[in-house]
Order: sequence, then structure tokens, then C-alpha cells
Amino acid sequence: MKYLKQFGIILFISFIGEILNHLIPLPVPASIYGIVILFLCLELKVIKLDDVKDTGKFLIEIMPVMFIPAAAGVIDVWSIIKPSCFEYVAILIISTIAVMAVSGLMTQFVVRLTGKSSLTSDNKHKQTNNTQTSNNGGKKHG
Repeated sequence: MKYLKQFGIILFISFIGEILNHLIPLPVPASIYGIVILFLCLELKVIKLDDVKDTGKFLIEIMPVMFIPAAAGVIDVWSIIKPSCFEYVAILIISTIAVMAVSGLMTQFVVRLTGKSSLTSDNKHKQTNNTQTSNNGGKKHG
């Protein structure tokens, strides 16, 4: 019963995203509206993480299965895609490299940003320990 409740919450939010997609004249997919609404509801504590966590994990685990219909659709339109296949592959490679580069740079930035604050506190702790050690004739007190 827990999974039905959690899935119902996710479907309800997805439905609200679909409604917003029809009401707001922007080229934004309904799923993006739904993700933003779910994020806001979680951040504002309207929905608790435990209310959707288990079903969310399940949906992430089966995500590869969700791509099967899209792959079958590509096979259906292969005659249209075939003449431009080189361009699609080139775009795929370039965009993959770009996403990897941006993701890596952002990860490094966040690690450095968060790492500096923790390193600073670690260094202060080490300096405090070193001062205590030198003041006590090389003996540490734990």
C-alpha cells in the first residue's frame, strides 16, 4: 500500500506538470514542470522525502527499461534518420564530451568550494594539536 501511495503522489505531481504545460505557453516539457514542483514541495517540506523515497528509487532502478519504446521508435523512422546519421553521431559525441567536461568542472568547483571550508577547520584543528604538542614537550594529551 505504501508504494501505491508514493506512486500516486508522484503521478499527481506529474499531472499538475501536464496541466501547467497546457496553461503556460512556454516550450518547457511537462516533466520539467513536474520535477520542479516535486523539488519545491520537498524543499518547502510540503512533501516529506519518506513519502516518495522508495518509489523514486524503484523508478530510477528501472529507468533503462523506459528507453525501450524510444529505441523502437527510432527503428520505425530509420529511413528518415539514415541520410543524416553522420550528423547525429557527431552531435552525440560533441554533446557527450561537453556534458562530461562541464560536469567535471562543476564537480571540481563544488569540491574545492566545500573542501576549503572543511580543510580550513581541519588545519585549525591540526594547528591546535601541534601547539599543544610543542607546549607539552612533545607529549600529546588525548
